[in-house]
Amino acid sequence: MTNRLLPRLLAVLTALAAVLLAAPAASAHAELESSSPKTGSRLAGTPATVRLTFSEPVDPADVDVTADGKQLPVGRAAHGDSEGRVVEVAVPKTAGQEHLALHWHVLDTEDGHATSGTLSFRLTPKATGAAGSDDVQAAPQEPETVRAAWVATRWAGYLALAVYVGGIAFLALLWPQGAHDRRTRRILALSWTVGLAASLLAPGLQSAYGAMGTVGDVFRTTAYTDLLNTEVGIVAACRVLLWVLAAVVLAALLQGGERAARSPGWRLGALAVGLGLLRTTGMTGHNAEGTHPGWGEVADLVHLLGVSLWLGGLTLLLLGVLPRRRPEELSATVSGYSVLAGVSVAAVALAGAVLTWQVVGSFDALTGTGYGRLLLLKLALLATVLVIAQRSRGWVRTRLDIAVLLRGDRATLRPFVYSVAAETGLVLVVLAATSLLVTSAPGR
Repeated sequence: MTNRLLPRLLAVLTALAAVLLAAPAASAHAELESSSPKTGSRLAGTPATVRLTFSEPVDPADVDVTADGKQLPVGRAAHGDSEGRVVEVAVPKTAGQEHLALHWHVLDTEDGHATSGTLSFRLTPKATGAAGSDDVQAAPQEPETVRAAWVATRWAGYLALAVYVGGIAFLALLWPQGAHDRRTRRILALSWTVGLAASLLAPGLQSAYGAMGTVGDVFRTTAYTDLLNTEVGIVAACRVLLWVLAAVVLAALLQGGERAARSPGWRLGALAVGLGLLRTTGMTGHNAEGTHPGWGEVADLVHLLGVSLWLGGLTLLLLGVLPRRRPEELSATVSGYSVLAGVSVAAVALAGAVLTWQVVGSFDALTGTGYGRLLLLKLALLATVLVIAQRSRGWVRTRLDIAVLLRGDRATLRPFVYSVAAETGLVLVVLAATSLLVTSAPGR
C-alpha cells in the first residue's frame, strides 16, 4: 500500500464510522412485532383467529399464512387497528393435535423483499413419557432455488448495466475510435443482450420468490400480470422499455462508428438512456428506506454511475485497448481512464457511506445481522480493490511513458494487464455481494 492510499482509506473509514455513530436505526420491511395469542402459548383448543401485528402497514393480500401446507384466510383486523398494521388469520379447527404451527410470509410491494417466520402453539397437555411431543412442525423452507436464480439474475443485470453504461461512456469520453474495434462492439452487444434478458426474467423470479413458488412459476403469465399492479412491476416495465431504447443508442453507434461517438446528439441520447437505466435499477432497492429517502436515492444513482464508469472502463481497457498495444491509444486512453477511475472511486466511496447510513443505521445492525456482516464483507473487498487500483495508477505514473516509447511492448505492459485483470475480477465479486444485499432484508 502506498503512502498516498493509506490516508484516503482512513478518511473514508472515518467518515463511514462518523455517519454510523450519528445515524438512528433505519426501519425497513414488515417484521412481525407480536401475535395474539402469543407464540409459544399453551391453549385449551384451536383458536378461531390469530391476530398478527407488523412493524408497518401491510396489505392482507401480501400476507401468506399456512398450516399443514394449507393456506389460511387473512383479512384486515375488525377493530383496534387505525394504522393498518394488524391482520387476522382464520384458523380451522383441529382434532388430535398437540401443536399448531402457523408459517407466515410477507412481501414488501415497494422493493419486492420478503420476510417470514413461524408461530407455534401447544394445544393439549403433554402426555407423560410421550416421545416427540415437544416436536414442532418445521417451517417450510424458503424457495432457495428461486432466490439463487434471482440473485444470479440480479448479478448478471448489474454486470450488464455497468459494462453497457460504462462502456458507452468510455467510448464517448476517452476512446471514440474504439467504436470500430470488433471486440469492443461484441462486448457492448453482449452486455445489452444480457441486460435485456435479466430485466425480463427478474420480475418473474421476484414474483415467484414473493409467493414462495417454484422456478416453474416464473414462466406463468400471472407472475407478471400480478406484479404489474404494483410499484415494483411498473418500474420493471420501465426498465425493459429503457433497454429497448438502449438498443437504438447501440445501433446508432455500431452504424456510425467514431463519427457517432463524437456526435453531441448521440451523446445526449446515450446520457439520457444511461441515466434512466441507472435510476430504474435503483428504484426497487433499499435506498428509499430510512429517515431521509431522498438522500438515499441520490446516493444510489451516484453509486451506480460510479461503479459503471469504473467497471465498464476497466472492461474495455482490458479487452479492447490493451490487446491492440497502439502507442497513441495507450498514451491518451490509459492516462485519461486513470483520472476517470479516481473520480469514480471517490464517488462510490462517498455514496456508499451515505447508503450504509441510510439502510443500516447503526453499528449494532452492522455487526449483529446477516445483512450487516455481508455489507462488511463487501466493504473489505472494495478496500482490496482500491489497493490494487492504486498499484495500477502507480504503474501509469511511472511506466506508461516507457510503454509508449517501446510501442506497447508486451513485457512492459504485462504487470499493468495483470493488475487491471485482478481489479476487474474483484469488482465482479463486489457486484455479487451487492446482488445478495439487494435481495436480502436489512433487518435480518
